[in-house]
Formats: sequence, structure tokens, C-alpha cells
Amino acid sequence: MIVRAAVKVIRGAPASGARLSATRSSAAGRGRLGLGKVGLVQSRRVAGGRRLAANARDGAGGGGGGGKAGMDAEELFWFDLNGFLVVRGALSEREVAGLNAAIDAHLPAARARDASALKNAAPESAMTASGSRVDMGGMLAWEEPAFRELLTQPTLTRYLTEILGKGFRLDHQPLVIVQSNDSEGFALHGGPLSGDDGVPQGRFNPELQYRCVNGTPWTSLLAASVSLCDAESGDGGFCVLRGSHKLNFAVPSAVTHGLADKFQDHIHQPAVKKGDIILFSEATVHGALPWRPRQSGKERRLALLRFAPANMAYGRAYTDEWGSGVFERCTPAQRAVLQPPYAPRLERAVLSDAGEDGTTAYKRSEEKRAHDAHIFGTPYF
Repeated sequence: MIVRAAVKVIRGAPASGARLSATRSSAAGRGRLGLGKVGLVQSRRVAGGRRLAANARDGAGGGGGGGKAGMDAEELFWFDLNGFLVVRGALSEREVAGLNAAIDAHLPAARARDASALKNAAPESAMTASGSRVDMGGMLAWEEPAFRELLTQPTLTRYLTEILGKGFRLDHQPLVIVQSNDSEGFALHGGPLSGDDGVPQGRFNPELQYRCVNGTPWTSLLAASVSLCDAESGDGGFCVLRGSHKLNFAVPSAVTHGLADKFQDHIHQPAVKKGDIILFSEATVHGALPWRPRQSGKERRLALLRFAPANMAYGRAYTDEWGSGVFERCTPAQRAVLQPPYAPRLERAVLSDAGEDGTTAYKRSEEKRAHDAHIFGTPYF
């Protein structure tokens, strides 16, 4: 059996949409994004609606609400301890229905990972199964707005701002995963040290790191796994080695593939419901167990988005403007999340807190901008 441990889970009620503050700033370098004169904002955290805390072991809820948006001390403790956090009820039933309807409309374009080179689990490993995972992409360009709306979904953005800071950005193309019964999982991967990935084990991995300094968490890459179906404990799907974002020794190959004697003692597969979001640092070693639900015929569905701090990048989809026609379909707030990596102090357009117009956090002086334009030929260095 998979060992189940107490893991903090949070219920977040959606709040009003994120907005951008219009302020005087140069449109140079941002015309193609369509941001125009949108500037930086600094806002006060406001109440994000009612939130209920629950323990993953028994699902017992506790009262909560009011106060400041973002993460409270207990949430920060669990995320820092485990390297992931389950946000319960982050999406409404309407939002989940919209995402699933959009997937249904484009399902014929989905592609199974049938080729041996596309398999995510080694043969004879604990993650392998007879069926293949099915992937979908290109959602940002779909006519349906549901996936673009995730970029500024109020509950999600509260956590992204807390962990990644103002000006967080989408780093990878969003991915939809669909699985039927007895389809393969994914060998453990990620982590702050190189593992069973062709690089000498135990080397520092600068691309996937986690730190917490003076009570402020930070990670170079944060994943948001949006649950579009229920997954009970033992069904399979997302699994994690709790606390591995702080590991000091490489993950042994036998652990990576689920073949170690004590693998089941340490791997954890959190139970989720439709609308829950699993937030995890990519520095936390994670993977997926084969999808074998107790309920016969139940399909697994999730949307996976990866975000990064304002001035960092792992993926490179932004170099192709996220695909043809994407910016034209986005709102200014959504386009702000799709910006290339650069520091907020260079007049980056960032989301304000829900319900706030926001104020200017940092504005370069006209003299500095004119100086840079004179010596570099561009308004920003």
C-alpha cells in the first residue's frame, strides 16, 4: 500500500479577477505583446474569500476566511516542509466544466505516446503499464477561453505571487494529460541534484532549485497540476517524494523507477477532487504511478502549467510568442503572464491583487530611460 501522510490541503474560493494597473511607461519592446502602457503595480493583499483547511488523511475541514490573501503561516510550513501543497476547491464547478468541454471539443487532436522513444516509464519498472499516456497542447490558441483564463485565475495567482513573486510568468506551454485504465506512469524526475538522467549523479542542478529566506519561499520553477477528475488514493497518477526539494544525495536509480524495496514506504500519491490544484516545486522529485482507478472506466484528466519568477526561464515557447494567434486572443492581464523573462524593476507589467487597481511599484525615471536609449539605442538595457 502507498503510505499516506498528513499533508496540508487548502480550500480556496475564487475571488474577483486580476487586473492590471495602467500607468505611463514606454511601449517599446512590448508592442507585440499588446501591453501598451500597462505598467508595474504594487498592491495590498486583500481577502480572497473563504478558505477551509483539511488534512489529507481524513478530509476533516476547519473554518477560515477573511484576513490577507496569499498563504498563511501553516500553508507556508507545509509547502516548505514537503515541497508541494494541495489547494482544495481552487476552481469552481463552472471553471472545471469549461476546461473539460474545451478538451472534449479538441480531443481528436490528442496524441498518444505509443512510440518507445516517447515512453516515460522504463520497461519492467513500477511505473510501466500496458497503455499509453495521451497528450494535448495548443490550448492557449483555442477559441474557447478556459485555458487562457487559468493564467489569471484568482485563487491560483495568489499562490503564484506568494511563491514566485510579482511578475511571475508562464514558462512552459500548458499540457493536458488524458489517461484510460492501465496506462503508464512517469519515472521519478526533477530535484535539485542530477539523477538518473544521463548526467553524472549528484551534480548541482541550477535549473531546478528551492530556497526559503526569511520566511519567503522561492523556486526556479513551479508546477500547477489542475485536477479535472477525481483521483482517490491508490488510483495512481501524480506521486511525490516529500521533502526531496532539499535533498543532498542523488536519487538512486532503483528509487527513480520504483524498484527499491522501500519505495512504497516513501512515495506519496495525494487524493484529489475535480477543481483541486497540486502546486509543487519542480525541485521536488515527482512522477506518476500507473493509472489503475478503483472505479472501472474512470478517465484521468489534468492540465499541467509551469510558472517561473519574472526574470527566469526554463522553457522557450516565449521565443515563438506561444504560437500563432495566441496574443490576439488574450486579455492584457493574460498577456502580462506570457511576457519574456526580465526583472520587474524594468517596468514589467504585473498583475494587481484581486479587487485592487494597484499602484506603481517601480518606475524608471525619464532621464534613465533617455540615457539608455542614447547609449544603447533601446529604452532598456
